Amino acid sequence: MFIDWLLILIIGLFIAGFILVGIEMVTPGLHAPGVLGMACLVVAVFLISDTFVEGAIITIIVLAVLAIMLALILGLLSRGKLKSPIILKEEQNKDKGYISSNDLSYLLGKEGIALTDLRPTGIGNFDGIDFDVLSEGKYISKGTKLVIFKVQGSKLIVKEMN
Repeated sequence: MFIDWLLILIIGLFIAGFILVGIEMVTPGLHAPGVLGMACLVVAVFLISDTFVEGAIITIIVLAVLAIMLALILGLLSRGKLKSPIILKEEQNKDKGYISSNDLSYLLGKEGIALTDLRPTGIGNFDGIDFDVLSEGKYISKGTKLVIFKVQGSKLIVKEMN
């Protein structure tokens, strides 16, 4: 009777451990699911093994299962089957200092000022918003008036205003 309950406990610990570690793989960081999952797996290995060699073999099997789980989860994340919690998909308020946009062509022709020296990259301020900019290949001093004359994807290419 005692052995039956011990076996059920060990199986439950393995299942809970794999589920909790799987949750940690999807939402990475040192959080409670990962720590609790690893604790469940370690306790289950200690409870089920009688010798050191048996424990080592079971540990290798557990690590192999975890590697397979990681490969499956990474595969699902890369194919878009699972939503990645790591990637920022929306824009933030311009007051917080970060703007993400797929199309920056609306900035074409905007005038601003160089906040840093452009060698050839640096920071320019346009309508009160700081952007990473790229000069057309030459050095531009800090404080120089700029104009955005070309947009290539997320690159803003600027030149000195005459």
